Amino acid sequence: MSDELLEIVNEHGEVTGIARRSDIHGNPALMHRVAHVLVFNRKGEILLQKRSMKKDVAPGLWDTSVGGHVDPGESPEAAALREMKEELGVEGQIEFLHSYKHSNPYETELVYTFRAVIEGGFRFDPEEIEEIRFWGMDEIKNSLGKNKNLLSGNFEHEITTYLQKFR
Repeated sequence: MSDELLEIVNEHGEVTGIARRSDIHGNPALMHRVAHVLVFNRKGEILLQKRSMKKDVAPGLWDTSVGGHVDPGESPEAAALREMKEELGVEGQIEFLHSYKHSNPYETELVYTFRAVIEGGFRFDPEEIEEIRFWGMDEIKNSLGKNKNLLSGNFEHEITTYLQKFR
């Protein structure tokens, strides 16, 4: 795992500094930007990824379709497109949905969420992702808050925010 540099931002996404990932993760006072993409199919199901057990955050849990850090100098949209290609091996059009702050005892993120509609052609790195599959909205709703070993806390926050705004 690399010790990449990440921008520290304020609540408005304005850069206030830069620090190593290892310094930011573990210090929730240092907010950083991430980009997520909710990948839907035409039936309205959402693609989730089961994170590899080798990941340092939420290993083995089902998580947002695509998610990753925004690199220094990079826009959230560019990060979302890059992460989609890196994590799922696909390209496509994305639409900005919203942004929100996600905080836990480990980190604080300013999350920029995008939406894409992609049916297939996914290729993922098994070192990073154990499995992917489309989930129906009812299946997701019925899983929320039920089993701490199923959905990541980050995804639960992501989908709850989405449902409040768009359903």
